[in-house]
Amino acid sequence: MEIWIIFSKLIIILFIGFSYVHSETGNLAWSILLILLYISMNIPLYLVRMEKIKLCIHLGSFILICYSIQEVNPLFLLLLPMNFYEVSAAFFEKRWPLLLVGLLPLFFMEGNQAVYGLTALFSFLVFFMTGRYTERLTTYENKLDKMRLDMQRLSKSLNENQEYVRQSEYTYRLEERNRISQEIHDSIGHSMTGALIQMEAAKTLMAIDQAKAAELLQNAINISKEGIEDIRITLKNMKPPTEQMGLQRLKLQLEEFSIQHQLRMPFVYKGNIDLITPIQWKIITENITEALTNSLKYSGATEISIDIHVLNKLVRVEVRDNGSGIGSGKVVKGLGIVGMEERTASIKGTIIVDGTNGFSVTTLLPIV
Repeated sequence: MEIWIIFSKLIIILFIGFSYVHSETGNLAWSILLILLYISMNIPLYLVRMEKIKLCIHLGSFILICYSIQEVNPLFLLLLPMNFYEVSAAFFEKRWPLLLVGLLPLFFMEGNQAVYGLTALFSFLVFFMTGRYTERLTTYENKLDKMRLDMQRLSKSLNENQEYVRQSEYTYRLEERNRISQEIHDSIGHSMTGALIQMEAAKTLMAIDQAKAAELLQNAINISKEGIEDIRITLKNMKPPTEQMGLQRLKLQLEEFSIQHQLRMPFVYKGNIDLITPIQWKIITENITEALTNSLKYSGATEISIDIHVLNKLVRVEVRDNGSGIGSGKVVKGLGIVGMEERTASIKGTIIVDGTNGFSVTTLLPIV
């Protein structure tokens, strides 16, 4: 704002100087002195921030302008509107009344009314436009400051949430270890202890009562079998299903890829996911990874969708992007696509590549 006001004042001063030089009025040196004095008084106006000092400078400028009008040249009146607008802006909420007040001297002037009116209008337009620009700039700066504070708050919250997640994971692992330890102690430890007691008793009775010793040994064998069965059941319950491991691993991989490359990646799966075998999950994951890499390199896509559909006889996995594709041209199979075909063919599957609407890679795997 300030630089445009300074620039407008310089234009008015140049106009006064030019008009004064081409007039027949004397006291040119005195007029130049007053102009330089006015400039030197207004320069600190945009360097200080204290309102009282600014008000004193404006008052001095008004006195200098009034003296110059009376003693040297009436054209110094042209400097009055801009100074008046600057002083009065703090007391008027709306800017339009300033123009009316700035035009009041027209009713008391005898000459140069047109020049003064145009100057007052020019000064008001400069002051009004720079004021609007400053208000918008201040609004944007406030919004930017608010966004910075929001980002700092969100970053702090994110860090706190990440720390909470780490602590929760650590606590969960400790609780899980404690649960497994307690379960082994309760179910398996008691069985092993009972079997050991039976075998110790059988050892003692071996020379005295072989029939009783054989009975105790058989009890120990039965207890051991029960303990082994408990171990098998415990481990089976602890081990997550294969389909959950494959699906969760794929979800985590897609989420990391989406965040890393700023892509929308909708993921949909339908049907009985339990029918997908571990080797099929391995091939599905590798093919999806290769298809994502190719889309990122060549398609310029902003969205890549992944769809897994378990049908009656086969598993259909489609990776489709919204990139440029290849139109009606022939798909050139590089090492990536060839690798996907070889992997899929190893379990009697098929790869279908389509580049007509974006680019898609479909993996078809038979259900065993």
